[in-house]
Amino acid sequence: MSRVHSTTTAVLTAILLALSIGLIVQYASVKPDLARVATATAAETATGTSAAATPPAANASAKSTLWAASAPGRIEPRGGEIRIGALVSGRIAEVIVQMNDRVVAGDLLVRIDDDEAQAKLAAAESEAGVRKRERDAETVGRLAQDRRAAEDAVAAADRSLYQARRDLDRALVGRRAGTAADDEVARTRAAVAAAREKTDQERLGLRRTQATSGMPLPTRLESSLATARAELLQIETAIERSRLRAAADGTILQVAARLGETAVPSPEQPLIIMGDLSGLRVRAEVEERDVNKVRLGQKAVLRSDAYPGRDFAGTVTTIGQSLAPPRLPSRGPRRPTDVDALEVLIDVEAAASLLPGMRTDVFFVPDTTVQAAPTPPVKAN
Repeated sequence: MSRVHSTTTAVLTAILLALSIGLIVQYASVKPDLARVATATAAETATGTSAAATPPAANASAKSTLWAASAPGRIEPRGGEIRIGALVSGRIAEVIVQMNDRVVAGDLLVRIDDDEAQAKLAAAESEAGVRKRERDAETVGRLAQDRRAAEDAVAAADRSLYQARRDLDRALVGRRAGTAADDEVARTRAAVAAAREKTDQERLGLRRTQATSGMPLPTRLESSLATARAELLQIETAIERSRLRAAADGTILQVAARLGETAVPSPEQPLIIMGDLSGLRVRAEVEERDVNKVRLGQKAVLRSDAYPGRDFAGTVTTIGQSLAPPRLPSRGPRRPTDVDALEVLIDVEAAASLLPGMRTDVFFVPDTTVQAAPTPPVKAN
């Protein structure tokens, strides 16, 4: 019995000895690592830096004390993007422009097939001519003659404007095909501007003539001519609506129109997107809590993922007058806890590298004119 007891004691002693040796070996292997960590920590404390810290530029940008507020934004052309869609349904007969083309207000961009309207135009012109000859054969007094002269002047100005636009369209198509020079395009543009001004003047003159005291009522033949001319003008207007024109001077950013496709009026599907790239701006959305930290004329710093480490300067030029749900596309679905935002426009200074459509982070520089609300005085008991 004593032999069994002694054997058990020896086994337990051996196990305890093995565990002790293992702990001693493990501590000896870990101790150098702990010493290195302690040394590194002491060095970081002395120098005020951290091995895992971000670069100084990142640290500076991350300090909330440097900025009055921040907001997401998107780069867009000066004046915003102009989205031009079809006004009538039909087959796309011509696409005059390409991406990056410079255009002037009134230039033809896309032409939708107008063969049916052109056939009606010839018939309407013939009808108006017949009605005019019938009216001219009728004798009237001096005041009625003055009115007829004013009406004829307006009709002639309308026809001149329509023809000037057709000449401009042919010049633009010819320039793209290499058969027309820039001088011809410039001349036809000037002709369109002069014809438009002439039309406005003649219409003003007609209104003044019609307001003359004692002006007689129109005769039946005069009314027939006026109806024929109105139908002619409606057809010319229908033809003009089949032509997509530049709404302002700018650059073509996107062209979705394709020759032979069917165009339909749809604000969600523009055929042409253009804008003025002579300057850029940022459309930012400031959260409601930061609205009182933004002022007109305030400086801002813009940063884009496309240019890491580079800052762009901007100035606040427009601040909205009401809050609304954010319109910039978010990374996920809108949540009920999302707050409304205030739209702010910032003009970008010398930002040739930025492109319309880029997402940016906008940091508003603290404005000295923004002061905290005064603390109400404490009433003594």
